[in-house]
Amino acid sequence: MSKAVETRQRILAAATEEFATHGIAGARIDRIVSASGASKPMLYAYYGSKEQLFDTVFTAHVIANSGRVPFTASDLPGYAVRLYDDYLSDPALLRLVAWKRLERVPDAYLYAGLEENDAAHLRDIAQQQREGRIHANLEPIDVWSLLISATSTWAQASVTEIAKVNDSEAVHRRRRLALAFMVRSGLCSLPQDEAQSQPPPAGTDSRHL
Repeated sequence: MSKAVETRQRILAAATEEFATHGIAGARIDRIVSASGASKPMLYAYYGSKEQLFDTVFTAHVIANSGRVPFTASDLPGYAVRLYDDYLSDPALLRLVAWKRLERVPDAYLYAGLEENDAAHLRDIAQQQREGRIHANLEPIDVWSLLISATSTWAQASVTEIAKVNDSEAVHRRRRLALAFMVRSGLCSLPQDEAQSQPPPAGTDSRHL
């Protein structure tokens, strides 16, 4: 790896943490420079401005990771649980999304470059609706929005409780079970007896949900 590439990576790593913690307005170039070991002129030469640096961080950390958890329209509960674990392992991701929503894009689409990716998800949801596996009386975009909102219930922008890596495994298991049950019963078409069943005991392995 060249020295220039290594320096860029150090700057991006420091900037990711800085923006995730302080947002765009609150981020300080001096702190990024100090954390990365790069010089301020070098940072500006590579990234132009603080705003351009945020855009680079967002692309590298959010857009580039959009497929990290493959979407499975045929298994919405399983997908939701996998996203819970992904958000847990990478708290910076939804923090960056939240800051962009608050400071840059208050009421429009956030993920430039992923339009076709998201459109494919909606087509997959519509296909599952035609096959009777997802409630057909919901618009695909509403299924997708409700699903993503549910998966981020305990993520960094939560208004109730934030999941942390050091929470006990019993707590994580309880949340995964509750999430899978809510998605299954709220979005998926089920036989009536199954839909009316209670969530499984807290000790149930979420892999079998």
